[in-house]
Amino acid sequence: MPIKVLMPALSPTMTEGTLAKWHVKEGDTVVSGDIIAEIETDKATMEVESVEEGTVGKLMIAEGTDGVPVNDVIALLLEEGEDSAALDALDVAAPAAAPAAPEPAPTPAASPPAPAATQSTPPPAPATSAAPAPSAQKGNGPKGNGEDRVFASPLARRMAAQAGIDVAGIAGSGPHGRIVKRDVEAAISGGAPVAAPGAAPAAAAAPVPAAMPTVVEASGFEPPYELEPASTMRKTIARRLSESKQTVPHFYLSVECEIDALLEMRKSLNDKANDAYKISVNDMVMKAAALGLRKVPAANASWTGDAIKFYQRSDISVAVAIEGGLITPVVRGADNKGLETISNEMKDLAGRAREGKLMPEEYEGGTFSISNLGMYGISEFAAVINPPQGCILAIGAGAARPVVKDGALAVATVMTCTLSVDHRAVDGAVGAEFLAAFKGLIEDPLTMLL
Repeated sequence: MPIKVLMPALSPTMTEGTLAKWHVKEGDTVVSGDIIAEIETDKATMEVESVEEGTVGKLMIAEGTDGVPVNDVIALLLEEGEDSAALDALDVAAPAAAPAAPEPAPTPAASPPAPAATQSTPPPAPATSAAPAPSAQKGNGPKGNGEDRVFASPLARRMAAQAGIDVAGIAGSGPHGRIVKRDVEAAISGGAPVAAPGAAPAAAAAPVPAAMPTVVEASGFEPPYELEPASTMRKTIARRLSESKQTVPHFYLSVECEIDALLEMRKSLNDKANDAYKISVNDMVMKAAALGLRKVPAANASWTGDAIKFYQRSDISVAVAIEGGLITPVVRGADNKGLETISNEMKDLAGRAREGKLMPEEYEGGTFSISNLGMYGISEFAAVINPPQGCILAIGAGAARPVVKDGALAVATVMTCTLSVDHRAVDGAVGAEFLAAFKGLIEDPLTMLL
């Protein structure tokens, strides 16, 4: 009986996704571990490996189809000895989004970048349509039927690509002649044919073609406009934030922090860094928030519906703007990490977030969020809570303002911070106590080092 390939759940919260690209075509032979497709979730585009082996009998979903529910059948594999007649006997109806002879549907322009390229880089015309995929090379298939196919493990493909070696020129010693890690290592040490210039590495993910906005000539008094399809990420943001504002009873607390001492300490630390790190104001805000949660653990909480979770660790989510939306990578246990570690970790997470390369475990499960718009000159704002978290701290720009010190007028660099709080889990007094602890750490930054 043909094997059903189902739409995978690539994260605990994923309910549907976009089938961005197929790496196989009908008639290809696949084995366990072969990359068969790219799936766009609400946060990133991820490669999917086959868990079974067989011949691709039918692709049930067209490239670019969005809104494919988890566990829907996306392809059928024929087992050894089966032919297309076995498909007719299988009761699987293809979804309406995948016509019998489909043209690949475009992916929304605002979708998250694919792992191999950011959205700001135009996809090279030859690589998208003409570059050979792993299945387009001369075969070493287990059935010896001369199919254009190279069987290699994903690790072997990556190693060969990194070494600039054409995987098709390596003799496989694995089951049925499959190329494995030791074969690539042997080729690297003994020399092997190098892939031709311009050839696509076997494990590289090609950019997904973007949808063009539709220009609409509106009627009446409405001017013409462009209608741009919403990406999976944008739909998820719209749904989650609507749920947050409709179901979470927000209240807001603001505090003004003088940051001259913090800026001086940051400059001193960076001057001594020898390029090992570059601490930002946001790194120090993260550290202060994490330590504030340690001092006031009642603020490190979330509402479950019939109970309150009090978290035992400060896992700080940080909003990072990316093409078409935002993502919140998490620095786990930030209260127990030094500023250098936080800075380097956040720089790595933010960079990979913009490239769409974060794994679900790197952006899910935070206990408290920070959103900083200070670099855009925003002096003050209130952020929307990211459920199931109980709080999010909005950071405005530091600016010179008049202040009163010891009864005299002076000038200080002041930063306004606004805490959005879920009143079901955190009361006003607890939120105020947290902000007082946070303000103390920001204004006397040496206490962060104790």
